[in-house]
Amino acid sequence: MSEDRKHIAEIDLMKNATYIVLDGQLKEVPQPDAGYGKQIISWQGGKPCHGKLEVDFKFK
Repeated sequence: MSEDRKHIAEIDLMKNATYIVLDGQLKEVPQPDAGYGKQIISWQGGKPCHGKLEVDFKFK
């Protein structure tokens, strides 16, 4: 990779998160509000194209 095409991103490793890289941009995937659930990323043509959140809840 040539130097003019090299991109560097900085992230906080103390933050629990999921990220995707799309067209050279780092994007954080939203988390389920309740704190329990799934993040589902769909791909098309070798790129992430959309995502879905599934929320779970616990019975105490």
